[in-house]
Amino acid sequence: MLKRQLGACVTFFPQPTTLIATQNGEGEVNLMMASWVGIVSKTPPTIAVSLNRDRHTYANIKANGTFSVNVVPAKMAQAADACGLASGKKVDKQKLTGLEVSPGTLQGVSLVDESPLNVECRYLSEVELGDYRLVLGEIVEIHACEEAFNEQDEADVKVFDPLVYLGGMREYWSLGKKEADAYRAGLVFLDKD
Repeated sequence: MLKRQLGACVTFFPQPTTLIATQNGEGEVNLMMASWVGIVSKTPPTIAVSLNRDRHTYANIKANGTFSVNVVPAKMAQAADACGLASGKKVDKQKLTGLEVSPGTLQGVSLVDESPLNVECRYLSEVELGDYRLVLGEIVEIHACEEAFNEQDEADVKVFDPLVYLGGMREYWSLGKKEADAYRAGLVFLDKD
């Protein structure tokens, strides 16, 4: 396959679309669309979120020590995008988008009701990366919508319908069909003996 060099950038890298929910000192909720998010450890369960140090969301996390990461389903693309366009310093994004929140199990954590998967986090530490801070959060609880589970408690990932962001192209995409089973599909190469 012929390759083209694009230089040092984040162009075309598919990323999850999430809403980071935080509260300020008065308990007011802010929602910020973030796509630089990922699980970075299983033991202890840890998630990383990259935030510009000047963002309202970053200030709230530093002040309160808690936040939530809320998976955005495809049907929430417009509301999530609005939460990325508007500043929480100037706009109440819940009023703007109509999104609702409920309290999590941790003090000061809000969960986006319309999100099918919410991750409650406690601030652990951060890494300075230029104007950005890679915030590490201990995963304290995960909430998944009940309709995603069948009678055998097996999850139907189609219900989550996660939205993917392609930064360089400035486009949101939904996922297609399941292509393979992780930790099984590659066995065809290992079992050739």
